[in-house]
Amino acid sequence: MKYRTHNCGELRKTNVGAQVTLTGWVNSIRHHGKVGFINLRDRYGITQILVKDVETCHGVSLLDKIRELGHEWVILVNGEVLARPKEMENPNLPTGEIDIEASEIKIISPSKVPPFVITNEARAKEDIRLKYRYLDLRRQPMQEALIFKSELYQTVREYLHKQSFVNIETPILGRSTPEGARDFLVPSRFHPGKFYSLVQSPQIYKQLLMIAGFDKYYQLARCLRDEDQRKDRQLEHTQLDMELAFTNEEEIFALVEGLIKHIFTKLLGIQLDTPFKRMTYKETIDKYGTEKPDVRYNLFLTDVSQIAKKGEFKIFQEAETIRCIKWEKDLSRKELDELDNVVKGYGLRLAWIKQKEGNFSGPICKFFTPELLKELTGTNDGVSLLVAGSKNRPSLALGGVRNWLIEKHLPLKKEYKFLWITDFPIFERDEVTEEIVPAHHIFVMPQDTKQLDNNPESSIGRLYDLVLNGIELGSGSIRVHIRDLQEKLMKIIGFDEEQIEKNFGCLLEALEYGTPPHGGIAIGLDRLAMTILNRKNIQDVIAFPKTLTGAGLLEGIPSEVETKQLNEVHIKVNHEKKDE
Repeated sequence: MKYRTHNCGELRKTNVGAQVTLTGWVNSIRHHGKVGFINLRDRYGITQILVKDVETCHGVSLLDKIRELGHEWVILVNGEVLARPKEMENPNLPTGEIDIEASEIKIISPSKVPPFVITNEARAKEDIRLKYRYLDLRRQPMQEALIFKSELYQTVREYLHKQSFVNIETPILGRSTPEGARDFLVPSRFHPGKFYSLVQSPQIYKQLLMIAGFDKYYQLARCLRDEDQRKDRQLEHTQLDMELAFTNEEEIFALVEGLIKHIFTKLLGIQLDTPFKRMTYKETIDKYGTEKPDVRYNLFLTDVSQIAKKGEFKIFQEAETIRCIKWEKDLSRKELDELDNVVKGYGLRLAWIKQKEGNFSGPICKFFTPELLKELTGTNDGVSLLVAGSKNRPSLALGGVRNWLIEKHLPLKKEYKFLWITDFPIFERDEVTEEIVPAHHIFVMPQDTKQLDNNPESSIGRLYDLVLNGIELGSGSIRVHIRDLQEKLMKIIGFDEEQIEKNFGCLLEALEYGTPPHGGIAIGLDRLAMTILNRKNIQDVIAFPKTLTGAGLLEGIPSEVETKQLNEVHIKVNHEKKDE
């Protein structure tokens, strides 16, 4: 049996008179007396089937036959392509100028009544959509997203192949190391009590490839991290991983900008301006309150410390710094309470001053003279939102406020604003333990190696992030290629000789065998697709995602396994319940 001569999005007026066979899913059925209509769907589109009240060779009316059908049944239709009357054409459908007059309809596969109606809009609850993901994936927006990702991957490969990159796969099963996000562990059957780690990224492997002499490496790498999920993060994701030898930041920026420009031109028909704008980490924190700012919106933070300290508000007087956002519209008390909750998430509190036609109101106004209030808030009406604290914390809190204001009150700007963030600190203090930890990772070349001896916490790395519309797309750095320097960085974060050798011995030894200067970047392709397509959640561009709690509702995972399997890998499960 030949299932189809054409797909459901292919036929046009030029095919009128042709005898065709189409197979697809019943999208809708309509009955109009002596005629009926079926919208037949596949991933290519929809074709309307015209069914008349005629008898088949089996003595059964086709019109009666379609009364048996239901939504999402798979059927085969033989028939002739007809031109629709001009007044019946559908300009919103690529196949809207033709119908197929059915001469035969065969049921290929019936369907149970779906748990939700399969339409372009996602009307079902998320948990139902994820449990029946194979049905959710029939929706046109989901199919468009995954097809776009497929084209994105092909375009990336095409560009990098022309740039002489070599596509090399690295292991998924690696070694667990005490830095970065939490690892997924895999017990070994042959080595009792020992484990593999599902690699978070190919970091060490790609550095080893540079030492091996492959000066341009890439792969579309699967990365697995046991970390809390959010709308732009999943436990497993795909990143474009690239590494180059004998390179510097400028060459990497030019390479990535060329790739992004090629993607937008080929897939979207959009011409991007390059080079992309650049800002230092300090500039973005001071101006936007985040290291991944959405620069489409002109809403900025200002430092009002000197002015605010002149008043009699004790919290301001004792604070290291006071930052402010001026929102030139009104905000309700409920909204101000919501913003205070945002700030509380950073361990601080929100202060506010309303200004209207020269009059001021708000809980802290009594601590300032009218002259100071004018100096503090400016001349325009609106609400001044202020946060006081130490170091960068007020800026980070107001960065959260800024994001809230943009999401709740400003219209979506359908444009693409790329930004390079540079000059990140190598180290930071853990807020709980007060220990020095890597701000990104520990394989980054410092801008000034002498600073490591004098004041390591102020050391700036040759680090860079690529941001698009407030989403961090990628992160990279120039790597350390000298063993002594790499060991020094590891000792600063508290590793002793034994830990260094145990966890990173293979890399450190390799660094002694003629290591070229090298650097690279990893770009999250799921995030890139999500942002380009203006989807709100990374789940919308992944075929089979997990929930925010890491559950796979379709497969019923994570799941228990048989005791026999546990015994094979020398694992005993502790079934004691944790305290609530």
